[in-house]
Amino acid sequence: MKIHKTRLGAIGALVASLALLTSACGGSSADGGSGGSGGSGGDVSVTFLPKNLGNPYFDTSDKGGKTAVEEFGGTFKEVGPDQASPDAQVPFINTAAQQGTKALVVSANDPKAIGSALNQARQAGTKVVTFDSDVEPQYRDLFVNQATAEGIAKVQVDMVSKLTGDSGEIAILSAAANATNQNAWIKMMKADLAANHPNLKLVDVVYGNDDDQTSFDKTAALLQSHPNLKAIISPTTVGIAAAARYVSTSDYKGKVAVTGLGTPNQMRAYVKDGTVKEFALWNPEDLGYLAAYAAKALVDGTIKGDEGDTFKAGKLGDYKVGADHTVLLGDPYVFDAKNIGQFNF
Repeated sequence: MKIHKTRLGAIGALVASLALLTSACGGSSADGGSGGSGGSGGDVSVTFLPKNLGNPYFDTSDKGGKTAVEEFGGTFKEVGPDQASPDAQVPFINTAAQQGTKALVVSANDPKAIGSALNQARQAGTKVVTFDSDVEPQYRDLFVNQATAEGIAKVQVDMVSKLTGDSGEIAILSAAANATNQNAWIKMMKADLAANHPNLKLVDVVYGNDDDQTSFDKTAALLQSHPNLKAIISPTTVGIAAAARYVSTSDYKGKVAVTGLGTPNQMRAYVKDGTVKEFALWNPEDLGYLAAYAAKALVDGTIKGDEGDTFKAGKLGDYKVGADHTVLLGDPYVFDAKNIGQFNF
């Protein structure tokens, strides 16, 4: 819950300074990854552990985290696996705890598989903040949510309803089958479709595992299996780009809509050529930035992660902890041909 400033009002000003996405190096040692280490070596050491390295979305969110850590004089590190899988993050959690990191900021590949490792890290004195994709609450101190699951689900259903005239066959191209956030959104999208869009028929849900080629191949298979398909929703930045890339050079361009969650720089060419009419996202750099400041507040003892706790998050202003030890960044934002030129991330 934000105390002041609307997220949609602030987002336009914030993204102007964002850099173009650059792919991570893909290294997976516990001593680095694409982000390496930085900051001025203060008392607050923060390790970011994304779902996987080399993912443009996490390159951007972790860049925001590094900016925040450098602002408050801490030490930043990014580590992670090359491939997103339920237990691939466990050794990085263990190593970070052994190295005495003050805070671990994690986007979870699975709500339970890393739970034991996270609790061991907490017992060793490491504060655990999840962001983007949560674990079960007993495994972390705080969750920094990019937007409510209801809001993310609704904006995607609203877009596909608009793009299809609220009727016809649609499919979902998700990330990993175990991804906490994806599954929550899909569950709510299904409920919204059933309750409010009786003429939209969800015919398939497939998983690209947040891998570009797998997502590309799954798009091709969807279109071959469902010749009457009118739209694909991909609630993952890797998946929507792969789906758009396939459709953009196929006979389905102009016939099958592609929407979901993506970044402006990633989707710009597909909006320009008409493959994608609109898509949504929050600001991932802001998400990482907020998660880092939340981690600092926990380490400093400014907050315990309890409902009602408040803390300052640098340029983003003041935030309040809500129910279930959760901090909310803001609402999703819809990008289209009219506004995409204003954004650079």
